[in-house]
Amino acid sequence: MKMRRTLYLKFLAAYLLFGLLSVLTVVTFVSDMILEHLTREEADSLYREAAFVASNYAVQIYNDDERVKEAATSQLKAVDTYISATVWVIRNSGKVLFSSRGDVDKENPPVYGNFDPTESGSYYMTGDFYGAFQEDTLSVFSPITSHFKVIGYVVIHAPMQKIISSRNEILNIVFIAVGIILGLSLIILVVFTAVVYLPLTRITKAAEEYAKGNMAFSLKEGHRHDEMGYLAGTLNYMASEIERSEDNQKKFIANVSHDFRSPLTSIRGYLEAMKDGTIPPELYDKYIGIVVNETERLTKLTNGLLELNSLNLRGNIILDMTEFDINGVLKRTAETFEGSCQEKKIVIELVLTGKTLYVYADKGRVEQVVYNLLDNAIKFSHNNSIIKLETTEKNEKVFVSVKDTGIGIPKDAQKLVFDRFYKTDQSRGKDKKGTGLGLSIVKEIVQAHNENINVISTEGVGSEFIFTLQKGKAD
Repeated sequence: MKMRRTLYLKFLAAYLLFGLLSVLTVVTFVSDMILEHLTREEADSLYREAAFVASNYAVQIYNDDERVKEAATSQLKAVDTYISATVWVIRNSGKVLFSSRGDVDKENPPVYGNFDPTESGSYYMTGDFYGAFQEDTLSVFSPITSHFKVIGYVVIHAPMQKIISSRNEILNIVFIAVGIILGLSLIILVVFTAVVYLPLTRITKAAEEYAKGNMAFSLKEGHRHDEMGYLAGTLNYMASEIERSEDNQKKFIANVSHDFRSPLTSIRGYLEAMKDGTIPPELYDKYIGIVVNETERLTKLTNGLLELNSLNLRGNIILDMTEFDINGVLKRTAETFEGSCQEKKIVIELVLTGKTLYVYADKGRVEQVVYNLLDNAIKFSHNNSIIKLETTEKNEKVFVSVKDTGIGIPKDAQKLVFDRFYKTDQSRGKDKKGTGLGLSIVKEIVQAHNENINVISTEGVGSEFIFTLQKGKAD
């Protein structure tokens, strides 16, 4: 299956979209906001000058005394020079009485009949001022009052080009800042590619290999101490577990086949021998007994497999948890082996803590554990030997021990004794009817209780199996 690079393409598209939107935002909204801000600042500055002129000099333009007019004219021209802007004095009717640039025809002054300072709703306006200018102009006006009446306005005109130039300089700085931000975000994209995307592609590749059955494929990202490394490590662990599970499955099938084939071969051989006369009728009882034993072994093997399969799903197993006397369970279980012990002259020694010792567990399952362990101990113990059953308590736990003085378990086999169908080479000669499932069932039952079981063994000396149970609260 070809891997799609949709995630990376989406991330790249998001980066490009971010860059495009950043530029568009600067060009449109930010540009207008800067221009409006600079225009208002300039208007405020000019309005202060216009208000000063209106209250001190402009009213003198209306005076009939030429000397007074000339003095006022000089002052207004000085203001023009100072602020580099044209100063007008205009009547309410829109007739221009004075211009600091001297471009007003006194005989035929311009009249702007549409002039209405209240129209803009503010103290300034932008545009061509009713057609008076060829370029955009900022016009600021302040009323001229005399005897508490507005008789005209001081209007100061400044070209917008200066403000626009200032706006453009600021925009250049903003564009440089946006470029730097985009450059830094490009570094983030590169880091994302190296730290996230490329490892993710390798993890995806590994998942594809695992899906194909190539469990030997290994991810190098497992050494990283982050979520990506955790994911890679989890996948590596999953692959190793699947590989181990497949190996166990193959061994399981091989063991099942072997353990079923042997008794079936014996049964068929003996029956065919009786059918063709190889075995005489007087020996039928002997060989029918052998066939019955083999069928019992097959039945035991089948029941063990079913039992183990039900116990293997520990999360779903239903335990009937009660409080009971574990000492009593050990005594009753030991009594069931009285015949086997007499046959091999084996003594079961009970070393129990107190008359009663209560635990909280599934009584039937625990009896099954003790039975299997004691059966194993008797099976591999020498004649005239002792098997010790012992209970101790420590830190709210009860320890149950089954110790024999039998053939023991080789050191390299002690970790394998709980595996299905496992039999040590030494035990095969003594365990003719065994299925290799008893200890597997024991381990599953103990782990279903969230408890532990361990084995201590010395080859040729004996073995001790110890498992724990939760201590009960009964007296």
